[in-house]
Amino acid sequence: MRSPQSLRLVVIAPDLLAADEADVAVQAVLERSRQLRIGLLENGYNIVAVLPADTYLDKRLTELQPDMIIVDAESDARDSLEQVVMATHNERRPIVLFTNDDDTRHVKDAVAAGVCAYIVAGLEPARIRPILDVAMARFEHEQGLRRELADAKTELKDRKVIERAKGMLMQRQGLSEQAAFEKLRKAAMDKGLRLGDVAQRMLDVADLLG
Repeated sequence: MRSPQSLRLVVIAPDLLAADEADVAVQAVLERSRQLRIGLLENGYNIVAVLPADTYLDKRLTELQPDMIIVDAESDARDSLEQVVMATHNERRPIVLFTNDDDTRHVKDAVAAGVCAYIVAGLEPARIRPILDVAMARFEHEQGLRRELADAKTELKDRKVIERAKGMLMQRQGLSEQAAFEKLRKAAMDKGLRLGDVAQRMLDVADLLG
């Protein structure tokens, strides 16, 4: 498990710069957001930026390359999450949402969208590190499963391509199945390529030449 100091965190917080500072509700949100950041810092986390959930978020995240995203949201949690999910679509990162809004109707959708932890009223400093540790572990586990699935799909695709390339060599060059496979493997070793890639290239050339 990585140490808190080694993690680069970006906090997505409500943009209240233009809000009425005399508004009691606004003051409550500002204080809650401040307490969350204090809790993160007290636990040794490295906050590299505090950003609003706006249309520039994807660009900022690409520039900052954070290890984890903390979403600090109130009643607009769904809107904030949608922005974060869109901004991380091409480069997934662990997302943790802290909110005081007890309307949890969208929890299922949030988790399906990639949120690793959905915490309601969980701002006590002692709770923050365990929550983030579990969120990071869950994210890494899910990424591992995604890689395994991608590898399995690639392996299945390669197997089909290799079988087609073997069949072509057997038909056009009168080779046995073993001889065709050995020819493919030797070509892959000579060129320093994957067997599936060599087989696909042979098929592409054959299609091109007719």
